[in-house]
Amino acid sequence: MKTKVIITLAALIPLHGCMTDEAHDAHDSSIHSEHGSVPDEAIAEQRAELAENTKDKGFGPQSPRDIDAVAGSNLRSFNAAPPSTKMNLCNIHFHKNAEHKGGQFTKYAGNGDGHGFHSGYEYAGSLSASELKAVEHDVCPSKHGALSVGDTIEAHYVYSTAKIKPGPTLASCLNEVTKNPQLRVEAQVYVLVNDKNALDFGKLAQYEQKNGLYQAINIPSNTGTPVQYAGSTTGPSYNEKGSPYQVSWSVRPNVAKVDINSVGKWCKGNVFDEDHGHGVRNLVKNPALISNIAR
Repeated sequence: MKTKVIITLAALIPLHGCMTDEAHDAHDSSIHSEHGSVPDEAIAEQRAELAENTKDKGFGPQSPRDIDAVAGSNLRSFNAAPPSTKMNLCNIHFHKNAEHKGGQFTKYAGNGDGHGFHSGYEYAGSLSASELKAVEHDVCPSKHGALSVGDTIEAHYVYSTAKIKPGPTLASCLNEVTKNPQLRVEAQVYVLVNDKNALDFGKLAQYEQKNGLYQAINIPSNTGTPVQYAGSTTGPSYNEKGSPYQVSWSVRPNVAKVDINSVGKWCKGNVFDEDHGHGVRNLVKNPALISNIAR
């Protein structure tokens, strides 16, 4: 792939939180508390910097957001991407904890490390003792920790209008002739349970070609009507700056239970080269940075 294309893609990567470890480590560590979670003042400072860095710059609506709060005053508009059935699936990845808030995922996980890990939103419902029985092996481990039963993840099924094949990172969402495709994300929040009868993440991530287009064929259809809105790419690298990329979002409000062991198996090998949960961007609350949701 030509260098100029790679440069374009490098800016797109934050949709799924792939800020490099070096970038994380280089960030000012002074904002961390002694318990490993940043204080409220650190998040407030990030929000203030986001507001300052986007003021009067013409940024379009941002993501993630509270999908239950419909009001927004960002008037920058763009043509909504076609339905996902008219686009190509280009990537699947997930975030540890939900990036969005609303529906059945409204429990705040805490401020986290200030870089998108151990923050976000969790399933607000209850699980049985058997569903919460611990597993005896690490699931999708990373330097930020492994997944555990009871954890929440937000899966992003990313679609592109470019003629592509599904693959690793958002580099798979464009090609040599389409460098600015329309993007749509079908988002589904899952809670991890120790239950072999729960959904299988491997099956949830299956795809095939239909009418010449790559499609995820097992996204749950019983988790509520998706909330559709105009937004942006996400990821913690945009905590203090605006994302310039336009994304049409479809976020399902209800949570589905998935077998934690199937998630672990998927992390050990998939066409997307995904092996852990990505970090989350701070929830965007500034009305000037979010779109109005039509009901």
